[in-house]
Amino acid sequence: MNKNKLLTFLSLTSGAAASISTINKYIQLHATSKNLLETSNSLCYKWRLGNIHYTKTGNGKPLLLIHDLNTISSGYTWNPLIHVLSKHFTVYNIDLLGCGRSEKPNITYTNYLYVQLISNFVQSVIGKRTDIITCKASASIALMACSSNEDLFDRILLINPDSLLTCSNVPGKSAKLYKFILDLPILGTLIYHISTSQKTIQDLLRKEYFENPYSVKRNIVDACYESSHLGESPKAVYASIVCHYTKCNIVNALKKINNSIYILGSRHIPGMYERLKEFQQYNPAIEVMLLDKGLYVPQWEYPEEVLNGIEMFLS
Repeated sequence: MNKNKLLTFLSLTSGAAASISTINKYIQLHATSKNLLETSNSLCYKWRLGNIHYTKTGNGKPLLLIHDLNTISSGYTWNPLIHVLSKHFTVYNIDLLGCGRSEKPNITYTNYLYVQLISNFVQSVIGKRTDIITCKASASIALMACSSNEDLFDRILLINPDSLLTCSNVPGKSAKLYKFILDLPILGTLIYHISTSQKTIQDLLRKEYFENPYSVKRNIVDACYESSHLGESPKAVYASIVCHYTKCNIVNALKKINNSIYILGSRHIPGMYERLKEFQQYNPAIEVMLLDKGLYVPQWEYPEEVLNGIEMFLS
């Protein structure tokens, strides 16, 4: 390649990189412009890896709500339940590190990291044994944390936990390469923005998370979109999740835990009945209830159904 061709190539490459960088900045500014996740009662727990956003509402026995481990998720997920729960509990609603309004450092996120976060939060902020309610992938965090230090936790209620097989996924041979690509400052950010576009999020909510696609309101899509673009490095937790660094085999934890465990499973999720039986196989003391309405986030779509289940198990 002669000198002129090389200079032309470098000029085009630099121009493309600059254009993509500008697009990335615009997407982030647009996604976070509505401040839907802003709350008047916002509190901050200064954890060693980053500040953790949470809210505290109500009076009574402490109850910690942990949203799904997903870049589009945050404590916003629990809003339909908090008003009722706060009449009976002191409700702590947390944004996990890398999610929502909590800090999003550019690190590799693991199940053990979140186990430490939850344990430290209960010790330092709540200060006494607490009940926990989780959604989807965060079930493994609560179970592993309880297995490590059962004295911090009391009752655990899991809403639509991932299957034991899904929990035990490990990074494959291509995980390091894919994570390396996602970690690239320009190309990786563009891939992330495509994966978390408003259209992609809306389709995910309508096809997988909600039973009735017409229940997916604009404010829900916008809140998920905002959650996935706030902070220093929102794509870092995404890379760790899709490459399975946040997964953990929880079978031994299930066998070990003596705390009361309850599961609410949505009847219309394929294989949910078998999933619940599999959990009971390793811990026969687990009590389960099938929800007649909703899919993966029934607390958004049918909060009354979820509240009935919570009341049955945690009253």
